[in-house]
Amino acid sequence: MSVIEGKRIAIIGGGPGGLTLARLLHLQGADVHVYERDQNRDARVQGSALDLHEHSGLAALKAAGLLEQFWSNYRPDLNLLRLADPQGNILHEHPRATSGEHQRPEIERGPLRDLLLDSLPPDTVQWDQKLDSAQFSGAQVALQFAGGERVLADLAIGADGANSRLRALVTPICPQYVGVSLVEGIVPDAKETVPALWSLLKGSALIALGSGRTLGMGTKPDGSILFYAGLKSSDAEGRRSLDQAASPEQRIAWFRTNFPGWSALWEPLFSTAASLVWRPLLVCPANQQWEAKPNVTLLGDAAHVMPPYAGEGVNMAMLDALVLAQLLAAESNLAQAIAAYQEEMLARMRQMTEDTMMNTEMFYAHNAADQVVSLFRSFANTASGEDTSRPAAQL
Repeated sequence: MSVIEGKRIAIIGGGPGGLTLARLLHLQGADVHVYERDQNRDARVQGSALDLHEHSGLAALKAAGLLEQFWSNYRPDLNLLRLADPQGNILHEHPRATSGEHQRPEIERGPLRDLLLDSLPPDTVQWDQKLDSAQFSGAQVALQFAGGERVLADLAIGADGANSRLRALVTPICPQYVGVSLVEGIVPDAKETVPALWSLLKGSALIALGSGRTLGMGTKPDGSILFYAGLKSSDAEGRRSLDQAASPEQRIAWFRTNFPGWSALWEPLFSTAASLVWRPLLVCPANQQWEAKPNVTLLGDAAHVMPPYAGEGVNMAMLDALVLAQLLAAESNLAQAIAAYQEEMLARMRQMTEDTMMNTEMFYAHNAADQVVSLFRSFANTASGEDTSRPAAQL
């Protein structure tokens, strides 16, 4: 008898990790529901493309029986990463592997979520359900949602991101600000709006680095450019200064103040973006530990958020889902399955978090361009085309 047979399972959060777990548990015949705060599947733009890795994200999709759908929706055009200096000079071009053991094919977040949603029964995802609070209720977990609904779950999994409402039931350890924030913007109709930058991208992706700053850009299928400008800053002060930059001229002034010495080439990104959003980067301690609870656990950013400079966030979330689903199928006791999952997950994430923080320091060093170009060239010089000892950045 499976440990999840007859159990009501609640997954909080309908991102790739939560939906992958729902699919894997559905294949086991589980009574599983996903509670997602978005009003519906089309409620918001899904952000930058994701590169899925052979032994994590792609392995989870294979176990879920969804590889064929993935290959029907991935973006083969995102096969090049260009590295530049603050003046826009190209320093290195890095081809992205789309085959072999270390392949990292890219897919947009929207299509990835759609293929996962389409693999689930229609009533699996409960939309417009923002978790307000959670508490233990005997052998169950009581989930109170902002709209008034109350759910009792035999097993609750937090897949609701860095600000997880379920995390407090598992551990008092909170994510911490790393001292770096990203300013996110999107420029529509970029070929016409910012032609010089569109040409610089060559239809794929670019990261410019220098003087403790970064600027990453990527093309979107609708012809827009999504960009992230990164800088070290106080979260409160940085957010306030960006909020005060309302007009195109004020945004350009903000860029010039915060990116001194950078070329005016990048200024149209800020003056033409539909909006600018301040996104502080968080990290959980690499050595975090907590005692396993018998009926609640976490995965993905809810468990181990980190900056994006290893390209591992979505992959680790989907691998968490795969490992947890496998252990729920294999163990004879629910509490034992959760304990075994957390032991594997926390041990795996210790080195990943340390590597990611090393990468973060490297990307914001004053000689970042030299260091990062050297790193990517080392990838090209290995027999496999990838140096797996140091993960590469995700735009």
